[in-house]
Amino acid sequence: MKKLMLLLALISQGATLFAQKSADADVEKYIINDSVLIKTPQGHTLSAVVVRRRDMAGPQPAALLFFIYSDTKRSLLEAKYAADRGYVGVVADVRGKRLSPEEVIPYENDAEDVYWVIDWISKQSWSNSKVGMYGGSYSGFAQWAGLKYKVHPALKTIVPYVSAIPGMGLPMENNVFINANYGWAFYVSNNKYLDTATYNNQQRWRNLNENWYQSGAAYNKIDSVDHAPNKWLQRWLKHPDFDKYWQAMIPYGKEFEKINIPVLAFDGYYDDGQTSGLYYLRQLAKYNPRADYYLILGPYDHFGAQRGGEPVLRGYKVDSVAIIHTKAITFEWFDYIMKQGKKPAIIKDRINYEVMGANRWDHAPSLDKMYQSMLRLYLSNVKKDDGFRLSSQKPVKPAYLEQEVDFADRTTSNNYAYPFPIIQKDVYSNGFTFISDSLKQPLIVNGAFLGQITAAINKKDFDYSVVLYEVMPNGGYFELTYFLGRASYSWDISNRKLLQPGKITTLPFSNTKVVSRQLRKGSRLLVIINVNKNNFCQVNYGTGKEVSQENVNDAKTPLKVKWYNSSYIDVPVSK
Repeated sequence: MKKLMLLLALISQGATLFAQKSADADVEKYIINDSVLIKTPQGHTLSAVVVRRRDMAGPQPAALLFFIYSDTKRSLLEAKYAADRGYVGVVADVRGKRLSPEEVIPYENDAEDVYWVIDWISKQSWSNSKVGMYGGSYSGFAQWAGLKYKVHPALKTIVPYVSAIPGMGLPMENNVFINANYGWAFYVSNNKYLDTATYNNQQRWRNLNENWYQSGAAYNKIDSVDHAPNKWLQRWLKHPDFDKYWQAMIPYGKEFEKINIPVLAFDGYYDDGQTSGLYYLRQLAKYNPRADYYLILGPYDHFGAQRGGEPVLRGYKVDSVAIIHTKAITFEWFDYIMKQGKKPAIIKDRINYEVMGANRWDHAPSLDKMYQSMLRLYLSNVKKDDGFRLSSQKPVKPAYLEQEVDFADRTTSNNYAYPFPIIQKDVYSNGFTFISDSLKQPLIVNGAFLGQITAAINKKDFDYSVVLYEVMPNGGYFELTYFLGRASYSWDISNRKLLQPGKITTLPFSNTKVVSRQLRKGSRLLVIINVNKNNFCQVNYGTGKEVSQENVNDAKTPLKVKWYNSSYIDVPVSK
C-alpha cells in the first residue's frame, strides 16, 4: 500500500511539474490576456481572450473567433493556434458569457456586438487594422450577423463553417420545429460557461421525445412534460414564420448588396444545417453578382466539416481525397488575403466539391453550374417491384395514390428521413416508394434536388418528406439527401397559406441540401414520400391553427392525402 501511495504521489508531482513547465513555456512564448473586457458604445460588456507571440514585433493582423461555447481552456488553445501562425489570436464571447455580467440571449445581439468587437481590435496598439473571422455553426452565423448593418473597414474576410441561420435551419427546418436542438438552449444559457451535465444527458432527451409524443400534448407544452421551463423555445415558438424577428439577426434581402469582402465557406453534404450555410452564399450571389466568395463542400456532417472530415461517416467509408484540414486551409486563406500569400490549392473556382464515389474534387463557377441538366422523374401510380415506378415519362392520365394517417395512434410513426446510417441494407416506409430503371451508364448527382408535389388533403395543412436514395447494384441503399417541410409554407416561408380541404394543390419544394455522388452503371434512384408524424418534431394535425398549439384532441379525423401522379422531382445530374 505504501508503495502504491508513493507511486501515486510521484505521478501527481510529475503532473504538477509538467503543468508548471507548460505554463512557464507559455509565458516565455506568448503574451496572454484571458480577462479582456470590451465595452460597446451602447454600454454593453463582452469578454475576450487575446494571445500574441512575444517574438512578433510591430502591429499584426488578428484572427477573431466569436462564439457562444465559452470555455477558457478552449479559447486559449484557439488563440494560441492563431498566434503560432502569425496572427493576434482573439476569442470573444457572446454577450452574457464568461466574464460578461449581462444576460445570455442567443442570436439577438450578435449583429451589433460583432461589429464593435472588430472596432475594438482595430484600435489596439498591436493591431494593423486587419481582421479575419473564422469558426463554425454559431460562430459561422455570428460572422454573417456582423455584416448585417455595415461591414467594418478593418474586417478583411470571413471564413464561416456550417453557418447556422436562426429560424431557417434551427430550431425549425422549413418551418417545422424539430427536437434535435431542444437541450441546446439550456447548454449555452444555464450559466456563464456550458451546462454539459444537462446537455449530455441524452437519456433525458430521448425520454422527453417519447413521453411528449405519447402524451399527445401540444408542442408548446413540451417543456411541461420535461418539468423544466424552456424560455427560449417558448420565445421562438411565437415566430413560426421566418418573420422580422428572425430576419433582424442576419443580412436579409438587399442588405447583401454591401457585402464586398472575400468569403470562404465550408460545408458538408450531411450537415443538418447545410441549407442555412448555403442560403447566405445564394443570397450574396443574387444581390451582389460580383461578390468574391468561395465554397469547399464534401462528405462531412456538422462537426466533421469543421475538422475536415472523418474516414468513416455514419457507416460510409469516405473517399481518401475528401479528408482535408479545415483550420489549416483557413489560415492559408488568411495569409492569402491579409499577407499576400498563395491561395489554398484546393480552391480552383467558386464552388469546390468532392464527388463521392469518384474520389476526386471538381469545381464550378456557381452552385447552379455544378450540374449539366435536370433529370425530371415523375412519381407515377404504375406498380414496380414492391413500390411504384419513378418515371421519366409524364403520365398521360391523372391518377393518385391515397394515404391515411391517424395522428391519434401513437403506437406507430411516419417518416424515417434522417440519413443515419447513410448506407442501409434495406429501407422501410409506410409512405410510398418510387424506383427508377437501372442506369445504363454512370451518372453523377450533382447539386440540390427540387420538385413539386401535387396533392389533395381533407384538412388545411400537413408536414411531409421526400427522401432520395441510390439503390446500388449490390442492393444496398445509399441515402443521398432529403426534404422535410410544411405544406402551408411551400410558397413563402415568411407567410403561411393554408390549403383548401379537398382541393388539388401544387406544392413546390426547393430548400434541399446539395450533394455530389457518382452513381455506377446498374444503380437506380429511389424516392420515398411520406406524411411526417413522429416524436422528433412537431405534429401538424392540420386544423389550420398554430401548429404548436394543436394537441391530440385535434386528431379526431385521420388525415387523408391523395398523392397525384403529376408530382415530380428534378435531380441535378452530370455525365
